[in-house]
Amino acid sequence: MIILVLNCGSSSLKYQLLDMKDEKVYSLLAKGLVERIGMENGHLKHSPSGADAFELTEAIPDHTRAVRLVLEALTDKTHGVLNSLEDIEAVGHRVLHGGDVLFRSCLVTPEVVAQITKCCDLGPLHNPANLMGIEAVTANLPEVPQVAVFDTAFHQTMPDFNYLYGLPYEYYEKYRIRKYGFHGTSHRYVSKRGAEFAGLDPENSKIITCHLGNGSSISAVLNGKCFDTSMGLTPLDGTLMGTRCGSIDPEVVCYIMRKEGLTPDEMSTLMNKKSGLLGLSGVSSDCRDCGDAASAGNPRAKVALKKLAHDIIKYIGAYAAQMNGVDLIIFTGGIGENNTRMRHRVIQNLEYLGVKFNPEANETRGEEIMLTTPDSKVKIAVIPTNEELMIARDTMNIVNDLAQ
Repeated sequence: MIILVLNCGSSSLKYQLLDMKDEKVYSLLAKGLVERIGMENGHLKHSPSGADAFELTEAIPDHTRAVRLVLEALTDKTHGVLNSLEDIEAVGHRVLHGGDVLFRSCLVTPEVVAQITKCCDLGPLHNPANLMGIEAVTANLPEVPQVAVFDTAFHQTMPDFNYLYGLPYEYYEKYRIRKYGFHGTSHRYVSKRGAEFAGLDPENSKIITCHLGNGSSISAVLNGKCFDTSMGLTPLDGTLMGTRCGSIDPEVVCYIMRKEGLTPDEMSTLMNKKSGLLGLSGVSSDCRDCGDAASAGNPRAKVALKKLAHDIIKYIGAYAAQMNGVDLIIFTGGIGENNTRMRHRVIQNLEYLGVKFNPEANETRGEEIMLTTPDSKVKIAVIPTNEELMIARDTMNIVNDLAQ
């Protein structure tokens, strides 16, 4: 089954085209990125597998035009990989927030679109863009089935004592205020693949998955299901991130708003876009830039990186305690897969768990590898994430079930 996977942002569109034979046998036909949607200098970079990339710059007014450009690139006589659009059998969409109603991947229907729309308040940056992607595919490929795969879905197995906040219960009943968690497709993929890689039975395992990037979240996966996760109602909660502050005393919000005369929206912008590594270091939201600055002696960059490392250490410790132990800790995401220094900072604090670190293995970047010695009580591995593959798998299975 040939499946187009779309990940739509407010002004961008990432895509992959995969030929899925089954869950484990597949091939990547092409991938690409459309940027600066809504601007005169919109840009498409299309990369067919095994061939040179094709690039195009022109005005791309909306997502409908962006999807049209992607489809034209995929079927172009020179750099295309399809004979015609009829070769596309399904489209899978990454959707940020499904609330607690859309708790698994599903076929896109008017009812599903309505629920995604209701969740725009919870995912104001992502859900509207995800909807634009669905609408654009409907306009360009009206007969092709579409599947929505939710970032929040994997975390819906959390017990109520982990997803509820200590607020009056009426706010959960009225507004569904609770922990939802994010990066769920990534946590689901790496926990399953990590169990295979480490020789564990997923249904009898205690795994901690650390998705570390510009946005970071950590999950406790007990017997193959999410037991707890660090992000909350929104992706702001949890560890320090690129531009997000992570967990803070809630009264800090009120205090700064009173002192600075900020509106709720302005305070949200401060915490989501001006904080984190960027706000603490004053250098950059990129962990690599902060690392360079720290090596050059910048004290604020040093403390920002230390805080990130100790936030990760703190969640690993908490989740090991919650699950009464841990068999495997997984690093994934841009930082988790590639930042050897950050991994070292974290792992050197885990000796109390019986971790025996292999520093030579830790020099590897972007590949599956075990970072502990064979006699380590707890295994630690790097598992590169593959959210697009997970979306394609779900899309294939749902569309196949529909045909039966």
